[in-house]
Amino acid sequence: CLVGRNGSGKSTLLKIAAGQVDFDDGKRTVQSGIRIRYLAQEPDLSAFDTVLDFAAAGLGERETHKAREALTALGLTGEEATDRLSGGEIKRAALAQALAAEPDLLLLDEPTNHLDLPAIEWLEQELQHHPAALVLISHDRRFLQTLSRRTVWLDRGATRSLDRGFGEFEAWRDKLLEEEELDAHKLDRKIAREIQWMHYGGVTARRRRNEGRSRALDAMRQERRDARSVAGSVKFTTIEAENSGKLVAEAKGIAKRFGDRIIVAPFSTRIGRGDRIGIIGPNGAGKTTLLKMLTGALAPDAGSIRMGANVQMATLDQHRAALDPEATVAEVLTRGSGETVSLGGRRVHVASYLKDFLFAPEQARSPTRVLSGGERGRLLLARLLAESSNLLVLDEPTNDLDLETLDLLQEHIADYPGTVLLVSHDRDFLDRVATSVIAFEGEGRWVEYAGGYSDMVAQRGRGVEAPATERAAKPKSGAGKSQATQAKRKLSFKEKHALETLPKKISAAEAEIAALTAKLADPALFQRDAKAYGDLATTLGGARERLATLEEEWLTLEMLREGLEG
Repeated sequence: CLVGRNGSGKSTLLKIAAGQVDFDDGKRTVQSGIRIRYLAQEPDLSAFDTVLDFAAAGLGERETHKAREALTALGLTGEEATDRLSGGEIKRAALAQALAAEPDLLLLDEPTNHLDLPAIEWLEQELQHHPAALVLISHDRRFLQTLSRRTVWLDRGATRSLDRGFGEFEAWRDKLLEEEELDAHKLDRKIAREIQWMHYGGVTARRRRNEGRSRALDAMRQERRDARSVAGSVKFTTIEAENSGKLVAEAKGIAKRFGDRIIVAPFSTRIGRGDRIGIIGPNGAGKTTLLKMLTGALAPDAGSIRMGANVQMATLDQHRAALDPEATVAEVLTRGSGETVSLGGRRVHVASYLKDFLFAPEQARSPTRVLSGGERGRLLLARLLAESSNLLVLDEPTNDLDLETLDLLQEHIADYPGTVLLVSHDRDFLDRVATSVIAFEGEGRWVEYAGGYSDMVAQRGRGVEAPATERAAKPKSGAGKSQATQAKRKLSFKEKHALETLPKKISAAEAEIAALTAKLADPALFQRDAKAYGDLATTLGGARERLATLEEEWLTLEMLREGLEG
């Protein structure tokens, strides 16, 4: 495995190894006859009409058959149009192509990005039995621990190698950094002694002998200036709201369906203050729908949700949609007002706060569109953690974060005094932070298990399986073709806007219904004004119909989004 911080050059090094980019110096040697396959972090399928055309390009009949098998295992038919694919489908198609070619060397850059748990575990098993040599870049610890036998660390422009897997890397890295810090401290002390001697030792009295010592001091100063200082660590500071009540939320028999499809069968749970609950399942299972019901953002079709007292919620958007691409990094944090960020009643300059999240001062004026995926993730975390909250709702918080930032996020969640609800495909992250997980069992059924992901596997005897999807089958009718076409495209701007605005409309409709119901509850109204009573009843009926329409529209778009991202 090849590891290092975001922006350290891992992808560039892998592209050089693959022969994809030129290098400035040195030599690249490839043994004659060796077949190399490179999986880019963002594969380009634009030169091909369908997924199978791309996956089978340059392959023989036997390898094409393997490509078809890999596509099927990854939930694709091969007939999908390449210009209508989601990020997850693009990554799956590229994986099928790389595996089917039977290479001698596989270079894989973030192969688990956009994959759900069933696909990650399938890929893990495939690579364990694949005869090729592997070079992996990934932020998925469990994936690296399972597959790696050697670790190369790219740090501040230099590589260091450990002849062991990733499981032993972090202790080795920390030891090296401690030794480096100790050496720097010794050098600083030596420089201080020499400066003191220069000031008080009489340089002019013994000029010749002292000139050599002055040159040595200059050399030490230069050595200190040239030392490759370790990049800082992300500092997470949470603005704690008042404690919520002991009960944060209670769900009794909540259920949700989309047409004939059951998304959530009757499900009950009680969420207490301090709980860390993970929600896991394949793409399209309804994880986000369940999360929204548990936080009161979406009303269930049946059952009830009761929110506790004084709950103040902060939410991380997994799609980065909350970032205006033209807004500057500073404007995102300050909400466009001034040069400071409010942290628990005190004002902190935005540049100082950004430094805690590894942003350079000059990046404060950069538009968010130029940020990498990891930098966008850190920026959203910075904004989230500046909010006062006692309930954190995190939807795929580990996306694009480097391992050091993941470590600190885990520590932050462990120290957070409030409650955490999270959706994640990262098994190691779930094992480290979750006190319980709610797992998808199929046909809308969800079951809560104590502990993290590994505890869930031990209790149920298996991991998360992929559901049977309509997308994996060829359409047999006009309606089927319509659904298949729908699954190939991306959400339009109008659909994305509707997903963002519908929850507010739903809340407004619910408030209107509550107000009308309260008026109709007046026993004297009918006797006093029968016509007014009838008008209110008619208005209430219309409001309930509008609410049902809004909820169905939101659920339709949400299920479409989950399916496309799979």
